[in-house]
Amino acid sequence: MVINFSPPDITENEINEVAAALRSGWITTGPRTKKLEKIVAEYVDSDCCVCLNSQTACAELALRLLGVGEGDEVITCAYTYTATASVIDHIGAKIVLVDSQKDDIHLDYDALEKAITEKTKVIIPVDLAGLPCDYDRIFDIVEKKKELFTPANELQEAIGRIAVVADAAHALGAEYKNKKIGSIADFTSFSFHAVKNLTTAEGGALTWKAIEGISNDDIYKKLQLMSLHGQSKDAYSKCHGSWDYDIVGTWYKCNMTDVVAAMGISQFQRYPQMLDRRHYIINKYNEALKPLGVVTLEHVTDDYRSSGHLYITRIPGIDENQRNEIIIKMGNTGIACNVHYKPLPMHTAYKNLGFDIKNYPNAYDYYKNEITLPLHTSLTEEEVDYVIERYITILKDYLK
Repeated sequence: MVINFSPPDITENEINEVAAALRSGWITTGPRTKKLEKIVAEYVDSDCCVCLNSQTACAELALRLLGVGEGDEVITCAYTYTATASVIDHIGAKIVLVDSQKDDIHLDYDALEKAITEKTKVIIPVDLAGLPCDYDRIFDIVEKKKELFTPANELQEAIGRIAVVADAAHALGAEYKNKKIGSIADFTSFSFHAVKNLTTAEGGALTWKAIEGISNDDIYKKLQLMSLHGQSKDAYSKCHGSWDYDIVGTWYKCNMTDVVAAMGISQFQRYPQMLDRRHYIINKYNEALKPLGVVTLEHVTDDYRSSGHLYITRIPGIDENQRNEIIIKMGNTGIACNVHYKPLPMHTAYKNLGFDIKNYPNAYDYYKNEITLPLHTSLTEEEVDYVIERYITILKDYLK
């Protein structure tokens, strides 16, 4: 038996929607992309949404819209994927990494509060594995630090404090205190990459809350301009009016296409059931593994319900080499496992920026004995049982 880590869940419905987009003659940004934006905004209870070609593009454009740049600081967690932090470097701001909490995937909120300076313009919390951060705590911190904040553009001034730009790449459908992720942070970026819960192959969405004194339409139009070379009309608009257009800025090219949007529209038709299936598998894993002493994430608490994106486990008492041995042994039985994540300061690019993993002990301690099991909606009952049986058998040599 071969069990891949996270293959896309594609049915004939997605194939038919994509085929219909191809047959329509409209394959770049057009009516299907606009429809998907409305679906996402409604689903997450957001004021507005723009769909782009990746979560990374969404996060970077949010920072650029906020006017963040050279001389500014943006704080995020060391325990995340590079896309969270690389966008800070792209815009010329300083990356400020804080450690995660002890035995937790989320950032250390006390360390976050201490890291804020008069140069801090944005905090990027990460809803890793689809588990929401403590947004109440984060907003309490930025309110407490308002006296340090000096706005640099109209949007920053309207917000009136450090902006919260959430990395919710994993968290579509997650809820925090009965509010959907996507409606809580000032800006929230989602990923629709092939391994995510809902996929458009490549793609992402940016949602935001209404900001007093700032028009949602103005924000949307600016994001459209920034994602399409600063061109005042996209191709769809030109086909339904005058051809003439202007270039109002030398900006970027990161729009979503109707071909991939068609896939997302189809996926949304069964997304609630897909989330339920993920939680069913999580519960089945938990019932088998927790009694053995395997440490797992809490995907449902009084405060939140996750999107069930990753099934992260930790094996107490093992080191990094032993963790890698277990993953190899699982691979030899046909089961692909993964690690989420190697902390950023362990990567060459971040070492070259001056970061040292020794300054992030909690992140390293979490990483060294972490193993992520397959969790996706294409898993059959037989495959889930096989993962559990093989994992338990292999772990007998490591659990104390």
